[in-house]
Amino acid sequence: MPLDPSFIGRSYPPTSTYEVSRAKIAEFADALGDDNPLYRDPESARAAGHPDVVAPPTFLTIVHLPVVETLVADPELGLDYARMVHGEQRFVHHRPVRAGDALTATTRIEDIRARAGNDFLTVLAEIHTTGGEHVGTTRAQFVVRGE
Repeated sequence: MPLDPSFIGRSYPPTSTYEVSRAKIAEFADALGDDNPLYRDPESARAAGHPDVVAPPTFLTIVHLPVVETLVADPELGLDYARMVHGEQRFVHHRPVRAGDALTATTRIEDIRARAGNDFLTVLAEIHTTGGEHVGTTRAQFVVRGE
């Protein structure tokens, strides 16, 4: 069943809080094969002007994952996860994510389009600290294959 374009603009409340730790940042950097000392060494990070280690730019993907779960759990949207693939991801950073951050994502459906029998769903997630500081924005496009 095609996605309904009337859902464009629908917002979802903040996701549960994601606690950023040095260990999680190091694990993510390891997965990328990135040995940048800013991701592991607090002294290197402080020397570069950061209060603690910072995360690689694509770390916001971790915070964005519950956004997908929120969309799939919305029965009115009718998103069939088994037919969905991740098409594109973009990030806008307002400041680096750093160890000690507690982050949440507020989600809005930005666009729904049908092309060649497939639905293209664009989702915007605003990432904030629990204190209200805007850390970054992610924009993802998902392709839902037609039946």
